[in-house]
Amino acid sequence: MNALAATNRNFRQAARILGLDSKIEKSLLIPFREIKVECTIPEDDGTLVSYVGFRVQHDNARGPMKGGIRYHPEVDPDEVNALAQLMTWKTAVADIPYGGAKGGIGCNPKDLSVSELERLTRVFTQKIHDLIGVNTDVPAPDMGTNAQTMAWILDEYSKFHGHSPAIVTGKPIDLGGSLGREAATGRGVVYATEALLAEYGKHVKDLTFAIQGFGNVGAWAGKLIHERGGKVVAVSDITGAVKNPNGLDIPALLSHKEKTGKLIDFAGADVMNSDELLTHECDVLIPCALGGVLNRENADNVKAKFIIEAANHPTDPDADEILSKKGVVILPDIYANAGGVTVSYFEWVQNIQGFMWDEEKVNRELKKYMTRAFHNLKGMCHSHNCNLRMGAFTLGVNRVARATQLRGWEA
Repeated sequence: MNALAATNRNFRQAARILGLDSKIEKSLLIPFREIKVECTIPEDDGTLVSYVGFRVQHDNARGPMKGGIRYHPEVDPDEVNALAQLMTWKTAVADIPYGGAKGGIGCNPKDLSVSELERLTRVFTQKIHDLIGVNTDVPAPDMGTNAQTMAWILDEYSKFHGHSPAIVTGKPIDLGGSLGREAATGRGVVYATEALLAEYGKHVKDLTFAIQGFGNVGAWAGKLIHERGGKVVAVSDITGAVKNPNGLDIPALLSHKEKTGKLIDFAGADVMNSDELLTHECDVLIPCALGGVLNRENADNVKAKFIIEAANHPTDPDADEILSKKGVVILPDIYANAGGVTVSYFEWVQNIQGFMWDEEKVNRELKKYMTRAFHNLKGMCHSHNCNLRMGAFTLGVNRVARATQLRGWEA
């Protein structure tokens, strides 16, 4: 089942639990606006080449739309639609005043030089500058984009609208980016994990963890779990997988990865098959990479008691059912990985006020938001007698539906 079908299915189930009117249910599913633009740039050798750029703006009932811009060769409209919709529910679950959006350009950033990427980003910004805005739609980095991409968007947008640091988040610190933003998603994952474990009277320091995906999110989550005394027993990324039943030395593994570019050949660990990571012996499994990695083929063999969805949509609905029957507790993506968008919100707030926070304050506020969201989510589970995923979806959908009705949607 693809991401859009799964998201729609979760939404419809939540709408049914909440008893939403079918008219409002339909209206919440339809995106507010879909934008598709042609971006033609000269390559470094002077030949003209065209790319398709797009932005799906899903919902703005609770505030400006918010979501990443990805540069990827297979930018699939269905997937972008699903991710824009997920952002609507995610911002509502975290209780930050945003709606959802997502966008990107169908290109392979690895095949483009830095100056080609800059020209492409600027042309894309020129095409959509009057459809995004500090109070309308605030982009952020995603797959294939980074702080530098945001810097180019900020500069190009400011040529039309005057200096506007709050137009994008995930910017370089020197241009108004927030301290703590880089670690935010991984740190949020750890705060979410602590909140969940506390419900079961457990602590990070007493458990073993396996992390699939060791990019930004996985590496920060691993580092913070290690600092709290948790044992990370297995880690994988696209270069391979390593394990150590007594716990990996995460800081040493990170510096090894930085030096060599890969996880394998690390002195303090044994190499393992990457495919076995998801079914490795551990208490807590944290998928931080791609969607759909837990499916009906491997779900039965998962040994973890808790799964923290740091990736978007890592568990497909078949696996969801199998794991629930086994009694595995799954903390859903729309809550677990909301740390990134929460600190993006803090960045936007700091830019609007023109007053920057120190890192301690960013992390303190993030912990407050993640912990509060967990208790709100649990409240929905109790009132509707449902699992954590439906608790999160009902919480998010209910907030958006309420805002929509209060704004006089029926009128």
